[in-house]
Amino acid sequence: MIGKVSRILLTESQISNRIAELGEEISRDYSGKQPVAICLLKGSLIFTSDLVRALSVPVTVEFMRASSYADSTESSGSVKILLDMDHDITGKDVLIIEDIVDTGRTLAKTLELLQARHPKSLKICTLLDKPERRVVPVDNIAYTGFTIPNEFVVGYGLDYNEHYRDLPYVGVLDLDAG
Repeated sequence: MIGKVSRILLTESQISNRIAELGEEISRDYSGKQPVAICLLKGSLIFTSDLVRALSVPVTVEFMRASSYADSTESSGSVKILLDMDHDITGKDVLIIEDIVDTGRTLAKTLELLQARHPKSLKICTLLDKPERRVVPVDNIAYTGFTIPNEFVVGYGLDYNEHYRDLPYVGVLDLDAG
């Protein structure tokens, strides 16, 4: 494995407590509705799983996979849709569940694609927001777990070269440590 987690940024307990709060807020906002939650793979899988269980409204789950990172810590600027949803979202309330909003490139491309499918509403829930890195503006972020500094983070679904996703916390990765 490359690098080492130099420090824990968000503990398992902090994440769990914030997800419970997000679940209450989203459930309140979607009361009487049945939103479609779109999990953006792979990084959002763990967050999505915990978040949908924290909701008190009925929800269906779809999966998409888009990437701009490949095997790097920097966004390439080129976004590819690697896996698309199975069902039509026309006229439906859609909640995109994202692990981290960083440069905004991947999410902006995904939003563009989904808006063309004419959902009734389209909002974003992100576990982490890193606004210092934003290159492309991202509207529709309705729910944010945590705003974090400009550091490369791993854990709780986030990875570096497919490693570290299994950590129960979010930590800062030091690529120079080994």
